[in-house]
Amino acid sequence: MTSTNEIEVAVAAGAALGEGPTWDPAGGRLLWVDILACEVHAYDPVTGADTVLRATPQHVGAAKPRAGGGLAVNLRDGVGLYDPDGSFRWLAEYPEEGVRGNDAAVGPDGALWAGTMRYDTRPGGGRLRRVQPGGGTAVILDDVTISNGLGWSPDGLLMYYIDTPTGRIDVFDVEPGTFLPTGRRPFAEVPEPGEPDGLTVDADGNLWVAVWGGGRVLRFTPDGALDGTVEVPVPLTTACAFGGPDLRDLYITTASQGVPPGTPDAGALFVVRDAGRGAASPAFPG
Repeated sequence: MTSTNEIEVAVAAGAALGEGPTWDPAGGRLLWVDILACEVHAYDPVTGADTVLRATPQHVGAAKPRAGGGLAVNLRDGVGLYDPDGSFRWLAEYPEEGVRGNDAAVGPDGALWAGTMRYDTRPGGGRLRRVQPGGGTAVILDDVTISNGLGWSPDGLLMYYIDTPTGRIDVFDVEPGTFLPTGRRPFAEVPEPGEPDGLTVDADGNLWVAVWGGGRVLRFTPDGALDGTVEVPVPLTTACAFGGPDLRDLYITTASQGVPPGTPDAGALFVVRDAGRGAASPAFPG
């Protein structure tokens, strides 16, 4: 069990909707986004500096490092690419009125698995798509509401997924060769208060799940048992990821929008030192 005095503010960012922390080993930095500010941030844990790496043309749900440098970003109308020189181009466009990109992850197949949701959170208005490095796109899940955290077991044979209003984490079997998820079933219920948001899977197969409205990150064992809690001193906890050169520090993003004015550290990027053993995330090859 991790208590509040073991958590630190890494960046007092005051983000409206901080999200999507991802360790970029090539750059030695943590990438994260402020969705509503249209910003991709880069945090250097050595210097403590946090910079706006890119100001995106649309709301940005996630930003992932590319294998050759640059970024893949999950935007309102689809997935775009930034080259190392900062130039932008669309990889896949699929605009829908009232819909934006949300959480995303690079899968073991090298594709970007990109979720969407409606701004009004209307039930069934979101999707989960698999976007290939060449731009080919397939809808994997439709009729979801808030497509959120996803990740894979260390052996790549299981995929975990959160549609936030369900209040649970689901698990799929992954078909070898095609990487398609099958056999969807509940993995774990997330206890109130709050609802599940982003997740990360560590090197031991444990799931760490941020709880929106619950001010905490929960750790579940590979068999679905709740065995740890990180208390976060702000209510809107959005996502988490391991970072640092040895992937042992747990970074946690939060939001300030909707939190009463004057709430200390709302929208900050937090860190818990030596929290576990993180697993490396692949760069997007596109």
